[in-house]
Amino acid sequence: MNESILIVDDEKEIADLIEVYLKNDGYQVFKYYNGMAALKCIESTRLDMAILDVMLPDIDGFHICQKIREKHFYPIIMLTAKVEDTDKIMGLTIGADDYITKPFNPLEVVARVKTQLRRYVRYNNVSEQQPAETSEYDIKGLIINKDTHKCTLFDKDIALTPIEFSVLWFLCENQGRVVSSEKLFENVWGEKYLDNNNTVMAHIGRLREKLHEPAKNPRFIKTVWGVGYTIE
Repeated sequence: MNESILIVDDEKEIADLIEVYLKNDGYQVFKYYNGMAALKCIESTRLDMAILDVMLPDIDGFHICQKIREKHFYPIIMLTAKVEDTDKIMGLTIGADDYITKPFNPLEVVARVKTQLRRYVRYNNVSEQQPAETSEYDIKGLIINKDTHKCTLFDKDIALTPIEFSVLWFLCENQGRVVSSEKLFENVWGEKYLDNNNTVMAHIGRLREKLHEPAKNPRFIKTVWGVGYTIE
């Protein structure tokens, strides 16, 4: 295994507890109690994943998430002590892949880590991909290729996280059909969809931003109110 995971949380008991559980499962852990030290680690260390607390004494986890996404696409899990959806939507919108609300069971953290890393490995290891009838879609200048895991818009590269790529690919696979948020979530995340889950909405918003979609009349990903999303 030996994947390297960054943990950033100013609550030492929580950071130490997560570290123990992850190390017991064979992961290499880089643990910090403040954001500035974590940023130095991000610049100098090869990482496979980051677990970031939202509230830190110096800079918040959102800022660290944004800095990671400037150069890296490995999974990011946000930890939040708040129950409001605003933190969750904010984290997902700026590039986080998942979030966990405190207090939590450390076994849940380990399970989420394994899920995200499996998806990341599949995304980056093209040789493990099974042959598909269609490996590329070209929709009005938006090209997405499953074999190379590249996406371009009018010949310009669009940098997508593994989750964003999976969301866009699933919509392209179902081109012309309306896909419900429930179906999209369960196929991409592989988990049971719960009511009031804003994860899909946040990732759709992030995709539209990267595709420079106009807010009122998007060219590619359209919302069918009360039903779901479609690429026509």
